[in-house]
Amino acid sequence: MYEDHYIFTPGPVKMSQEIMDIGAVQTPYFRNSEFSSVVFNCEQGLIDIVNAPKGSKVIFLTASGTAGMESVVMNLLNSDDNALVVNGGGFGARFVHICNVHEIPNTNFRVKNTNLSDINTLAPQGEFSALIVNAHETSVGHLYDVTALGHYAQKNNMMHIVDAISMLVTDKLDMQKSNVDVVIASSQKGFALPPGLTMVVLSPNAIQRLQDVKSLYFNFKDYLANGERGQTPYTPAVTIMLQLEERLKQIERRGGISQSIASAKEVSEYFRSSIKDLPLKVTTSFMPNAMTALTPTDGKSALDIVNDLEYQYKVMVCPNGGDEKDTIFRVSHMGDMTKEYTDVLIDALYDYYKVTRS
Repeated sequence: MYEDHYIFTPGPVKMSQEIMDIGAVQTPYFRNSEFSSVVFNCEQGLIDIVNAPKGSKVIFLTASGTAGMESVVMNLLNSDDNALVVNGGGFGARFVHICNVHEIPNTNFRVKNTNLSDINTLAPQGEFSALIVNAHETSVGHLYDVTALGHYAQKNNMMHIVDAISMLVTDKLDMQKSNVDVVIASSQKGFALPPGLTMVVLSPNAIQRLQDVKSLYFNFKDYLANGERGQTPYTPAVTIMLQLEERLKQIERRGGISQSIASAKEVSEYFRSSIKDLPLKVTTSFMPNAMTALTPTDGKSALDIVNDLEYQYKVMVCPNGGDEKDTIFRVSHMGDMTKEYTDVLIDALYDYYKVTRS
């Protein structure tokens, strides 16, 4: 299905052949020392990528990114907290909803047209125990200044929880520099793996704050105990873990995380400069390397453009939903992406608009 299509969706993203090859073989048994080594390697690789503080640990969940978001709220917050939740789009709203479902007191911090570098003047007044943010609000392609948020959280003695699902590997994130206590990541974005594995990096400060929860599957203390022997309490996404181990090695072979970020930046800038003659505009001036969100300026429906690209050119980009379905569509630069591959989309857009590419 879709094997002959070009994929520019922000998850799943384009995967490399060597990663796909791992997924094509028999899944091995995992309750042994060999697989424990895989888990330990993945944990250390993730800790290195985000420059986590010494003593940090990683939780591996066989689940989607939303499960990572919910499980963090469940394990680290309770009714005595007051969370300040940055809400700049669909995923910020999801964090608000999660807090409400679990009866965590929270303030819905609605933001627009800011990367929150000026959070000290924009933040609402109040006593808050945690700051929660989707570092890249994927629904509108908006990147926040995580370092400014971290300094604000540190100054106000707040736990800093960051959903980095759609910005890791393509955009900078340094837990120590940005005073981040928790990082949530997922397999199908910048790591360019199949969906199904979510990773939560916990700093020592976050580990100290873990509480007893009324949950079997999402009990982080259970995961940490099993992690001491390189295992998870329940069946992990074994094949994706093997792919993650290889992907972390691949990143190192290609020049490390800084090179991966530089590559994504180069491709994203190439795409944006190449479509300047088309009736499309970026939705924000705070766009990440990971993705470009676009709004048609000629009255065309964004959803129609998405469908036409798929059916006429076998090129898949991502629509928005709800009120934005006709005004925004999104183009991913994550994964095994190159300028040459991106040219397929650029050429399709120029042909679609009947404009000669300069």
